[in-house]
Amino acid sequence: MECMQYTIRGIPGYLDSGIRMYAEKESKSLNQALLDMLSAGLGFFGKHERNEPLMELAGTWREDQEADKALAEMRTIDEDLWK
Repeated sequence: MECMQYTIRGIPGYLDSGIRMYAEKESKSLNQALLDMLSAGLGFFGKHERNEPLMELAGTWREDQEADKALAEMRTIDEDLWK
């Protein structure tokens, strides 16, 4: 996998402080702290490669009326049980 380099300008002071505090707390470089934050912000926890199999599931949902009916029945509250 090819690694890219970015230059980010105009980082507000509060973000800079937060990034630096995170990096110091986690004993990481600013670069690694930012990579961690970007990954978490995009929903990738850990390395992207470990999440790739889950990406194969994206867009595969199929409507199933029988399953929806069963779930609706399970979500019905039995008032007598709650008395």
